[in-house]
Amino acid sequence: MSFTVSINVERAFETAVPSSKVFGLLSDVPKSASCFPDVERLEDLGGNAFRWTMEKIAIGDQTLQQTIYACRYHSDPAINSVVWTPIEGEGNALVDGTWRIAGSDKGSFVTLKTAGKLLVDLPGFLQFLLSPMIVFAFTQKIDRYIANIKEALSQL
Repeated sequence: MSFTVSINVERAFETAVPSSKVFGLLSDVPKSASCFPDVERLEDLGGNAFRWTMEKIAIGDQTLQQTIYACRYHSDPAINSVVWTPIEGEGNALVDGTWRIAGSDKGSFVTLKTAGKLLVDLPGFLQFLLSPMIVFAFTQKIDRYIANIKEALSQL
């Protein structure tokens, strides 16, 4: 029997890059996605919707699962935000979130909030052991994503 793992992450950082350039990067889904670690494939579904296929999760030689999900994106330059909502029935996860960008004296203040529910196709008795590991691994990916975004912004 499978189980669901819920993940909620919030991160914030400052950059010397003006908010319009930060928004330009974060609102360009393929460009922003290129900064996310372990993306196997990003498919444009049309209408500002994208399907994410992540690399398979493996421990040693054992493949545990591959995460696949789709989101619809809405970018609003008037308020410097990017919002994504899950598309039901696409893959084994539901992910939503927001980027908020605010101008500051030093450049920009950027906030990421994201939440996900991942259906893990493994026996339920493993939930106690695997859930914390999955949350930790996803949180590490978000931290690498933020570091990669910062690096991409430093190239602008």
